[in-house]
This record gives sequence, structure tokens and C-alpha cells, in this order.
Amino acid sequence: SLLRREQALTLRMGDEAKRILIAGGGPVGLFAALLLGRHGLPVRLFDNNPALLEDPRAATTHPGTLEILGAAGLVEDMARVGLVCPIVQFWDRPSGRRIAEFDHALLKNDTRYPFVIQCEQFKTAQLILDRLRGLPNIEILFDHEVTDVEQTDRDVSISVRGPAGIQRHTGAYLIGADGGRSVVRKQCGIAFEGFTWEERFIVLTTPFDFEASRGYCHRSYFADPEEWCNCFKVSAKGPPGLWRTVYPAHPGASDDELMNDAAVQARLQKFFPHAQEYEIVHRNLYTTHQRIAKSFRAERVLLAGDAAHLNNPIGGMGLNGGLQDAGNLGEKLAQVMLDGGSEHLLDLYDLQRRTIASEFVQQQSIANKKRLEERDPARRKSTLDELGETAADPERALKFLLGASMIASQRRAAALTLADLQRVPAR
Repeated sequence: SLLRREQALTLRMGDEAKRILIAGGGPVGLFAALLLGRHGLPVRLFDNNPALLEDPRAATTHPGTLEILGAAGLVEDMARVGLVCPIVQFWDRPSGRRIAEFDHALLKNDTRYPFVIQCEQFKTAQLILDRLRGLPNIEILFDHEVTDVEQTDRDVSISVRGPAGIQRHTGAYLIGADGGRSVVRKQCGIAFEGFTWEERFIVLTTPFDFEASRGYCHRSYFADPEEWCNCFKVSAKGPPGLWRTVYPAHPGASDDELMNDAAVQARLQKFFPHAQEYEIVHRNLYTTHQRIAKSFRAERVLLAGDAAHLNNPIGGMGLNGGLQDAGNLGEKLAQVMLDGGSEHLLDLYDLQRRTIASEFVQQQSIANKKRLEERDPARRKSTLDELGETAADPERALKFLLGASMIASQRRAAALTLADLQRVPAR
């Protein structure tokens, strides 16, 4: 509103300590900066990388997140540089049978975006950065690493190592969106509770067209008691695009045993037999965690994204959860800074987003993994049969998609109010 922008101009011109500091220049930190900047608030963002990373990992953007991104005018551009995917399929790898197919069109009465957009996270980050460069109240400082955090009851200050050496910066609040190894979280002494999966995940990317050759849609999940797989398409640098396949790695194998050329070809050929060798344009091996910060708030410090929660990628909920954090926090900080809102709104942010991370993202991503890797024959048959029956029943399919699309979790978060804080034990 005009009043908000006038208030923000007063803050910007009159008291530098009123600015919002952000650690982390990935999609979550950048999106928080965009939302705050559009309200007119002064923002200074720091990232330890020299520029945006072309990180190929996260790509899936669910309808529940598209609702937030759409309000910021990003969805149309994401669809332009990504792929719109209304269908998701589940397959039984040993038999080659398609178990279930869900069409997001069932969500047409629940969202403006009844589809998923496959848009690599570096593209989403670039779209946001392009918009930030048009806002004079936003400063983006790459090659600047936050190393220390101190706060009083009036402000928060950070030490930042940059090209000019170590400097101090002060603001009203600090958002820690600096990833799973978050310096901000560690400096605040916030525990990161959970566990690390024994097996690592392997990502192999190829231009081989699984849709034309195998009939797979752009988002396909393969259940296999020996070795499950996720297979999905991204647009990459344009047609024809690339296909990413994700597998579990044997816990005892070395990096070379898993990632040498022969091993990579053998893994793809075992799962998707082909007369020729696969062209591999990208390969990665990474450790996977299921963790949640004990609190998303430490007075004037707020955590968001991977700094606050980590989960396995099956179902594509990690970055989505982070972007939803940014959407929630951006609005609440604006209310506190510009509308005289109570700081208890920041406790509500903690309650809403930590509840969703725990009740939904953690439970659902773990359940997704267990569904694909189940080894007990009876339980495996029951699980896959139930999935097929769910897809065949429009009412059950809708309920399934409301959960998978993260619409249900957004509704759950919105249902938690300031009154619910009274029923939560003090931190």
C-alpha cells in the first residue's frame, strides 16, 4: 500500500538499523528479499558465492508454492523457462507395469495452478534476481560470507567477510537462509534435530528421451525393492531438454565405485536397458538428511529453507517448503515493521512453518521413500494396490493430490493462529 511504502521510505532514510539482513542468496533468500522489497523495506542480502550457482538439483514447483510465486508475478516466467507438468506416474519397475497416474487437473477448483512446473532452482533464482535489480531499496552482495551473529533487544549485527575484509552490518532482523550448514543457525545455538540416511543418492542426467522411447511422463516414480528410481524431465537450456534419474547408492561403496563411467552405464542399463551407451551430461552423489531446527526463531533471527529443515528429495518438497517459508515470513515481517504488528507474529511463523516441516514434509518425504523401497512382498503388494485404487477413485485421488501438491499443508499452516501460541510450551 502507499502508506506502507511511505513508512518504509521513512525507515530507509532515517534509521539504517531498521533494515532487514538476509544471509543466503539462493531462491529462498532472494524470494524473501523480493517480498520485503516490494513492501518498500530496506534489505541487504549476503551470499558467499561470487554469483548465482547453476545448481541443478531442485526443480519441481508444486501448486501450493505456485500460489505464492504467482502473487509475486513469477509463474508465467517460470512456465516459459521450465516445463508445465500436469501428470505424475508411478511404476512397478520389476514388472514394468504402470501402477497409477494422477492428473493435477483434479485440483482445478482448489488452485489457479492445477499443474507442477519443472523449473530448475537456478532459473527460479535468476528470475527473482532480475526483479530485485529493479528495486532501489535492495542490496545484493555476492562474495560476502556471514561469519558471526550478535543481537540485542533492539537490533541484530553480523560480521561479514568480503573483498574489503571483515565488516559489521546492523539491521532490525536477520533471516538465515544460508543452507543446511547454516552459519546463522549454528551461531544462534539452534539444534538441528533428525537423522542422516545411511545410503547416499545418485543423480544421473541424460538427454535420452524417456517419453518418446518408453512412454514415461515428465514426472515418474519407480518402485523397486532392490533399487527404486525417480525419473523426471527438465527443460535445461531449451528443447529437447534433459532427463534426471535418481537412485539410492549402496552404503558401503566408494565414490569411484559408484561414479566411474562403467558403474554409471551399468546402473542406467540395469534399470532402463538400451542398445547403446547413454550420454551422461551430469552426475552427482550426495548425502541426504531428515532434519528440523528446534526453533525457526531466535529473537531477531529467523531461519528459512534448508537452514531450517532438510528432507530427502522424493516428492520434491524441500525447496517448495523453503519458498513457502519465505512467503510466510515476508508478509509477517512487513506487518511487524510497517503495520505495528505484534512480534508474536514471528512466533506464529515459527509455529506454522515448523509444524508443516514436521507434520507434513518430513512425514510425507519419508513415506514417499518407503513406498518405493518396500521389500516385504505382502506389504509391497498392499501399498502398490492401494496407490492404484486411489488413482482410480476421483475423490481419493483429489485428496492424494491435495497432499502431494502441498495445498493441504498450506491450509494447515493458515489454520494455526496467534491463539494457538498459548497452547505451545515456551521455547
